[in-house]
Amino acid sequence: MARWCAGRGWPVHPLAPGRKTPAGNCASCQEAGHTYVACGCPAAGRWCHGFRAATLDSTRIEQWWGAHPSLGVGVACGPAGLVIIDVDAHERQLPDRNRLLPGIGIADGVDLTGLADGFHTIGLLAALRGATSPADDETTLRVRTPSGGLHVWYRAPHGQQWQCSTGSSGSRALAWQVDVRACGGYIVAPGTLTEAGPYEPVGAVREPAPLPAWLARELERTGHLPPAHVPTPRPVPPRARQAVLAAGGGGGAVGRALATLLAEVADCAAVPEGAAFSEKLNRAAYTAGGLVAAGHLSADEAERVLTEAAEHARPGQEWRYGAIIRSGLGADRLRPLSPGGRI
Repeated sequence: MARWCAGRGWPVHPLAPGRKTPAGNCASCQEAGHTYVACGCPAAGRWCHGFRAATLDSTRIEQWWGAHPSLGVGVACGPAGLVIIDVDAHERQLPDRNRLLPGIGIADGVDLTGLADGFHTIGLLAALRGATSPADDETTLRVRTPSGGLHVWYRAPHGQQWQCSTGSSGSRALAWQVDVRACGGYIVAPGTLTEAGPYEPVGAVREPAPLPAWLARELERTGHLPPAHVPTPRPVPPRARQAVLAAGGGGGAVGRALATLLAEVADCAAVPEGAAFSEKLNRAAYTAGGLVAAGHLSADEAERVLTEAAEHARPGQEWRYGAIIRSGLGADRLRPLSPGGRI
């Protein structure tokens, strides 16, 4: 299942055997005051810190699940470009009617008899908008949970950083007993088996459909999309490109290829999450390693320009990008790169 998800571009991370929670961190990561920001575990290939360690790397996936086949599979929603509508069916006392559909008033004269869970509230919201309830949307991947709830998977519009919420929140919420899993969260992959039961796909569709326009509007209305923000322009550092030129790799297709890849890495500065930073840096490091092997670039110069672009994109995260750079450079130094070759 981990390979199936990764093959669709959904970064995966291990869940504890038989549970829906991430596999435990190492002892050091459990110490008081420790945070993922300064942790070197993900770069070292360990699964500490849950969805923040999610990966598409086939070697790492094989290491994790090959050695521990009982691990469940979690998908990091933000990097995967997914928005999951998590419909719950728990037995709960009905809240005040003004919290059933946040921002939508329900008159006192409306009879709420029989309204008991998230299936009802998301159905009511859809009916008010003249749309099909996500729970009944047969065009997209839906996954039945062991508790009787439903995960409805959608593809997020490109570049939009939708936010998570819980249906019981007093601030950001879509509907009572309806959670939203998006940036900053994860979802249990279909096929995962827990002690409570399996997460089973419903119907024949196995791919997420695009997020419906009406639902996107409701998510935006209820605060799931941060206000539009235009980041302060941060131009791609010119020294990286100049270094490639000075080292002799700037002419022709080889130099253009590396300069383009460096620019893609540096451009991740405008997107703090979900920009595929690791994948872009890995590709640039592999290309630079090929240039080194072919004699177009020195090893020191290659590491310097990669580090400069990575630091520009993710300042202060050397623990993260250092390992990627060293791995990429080392792997491709045995495969010379030429303008007529692998570019």
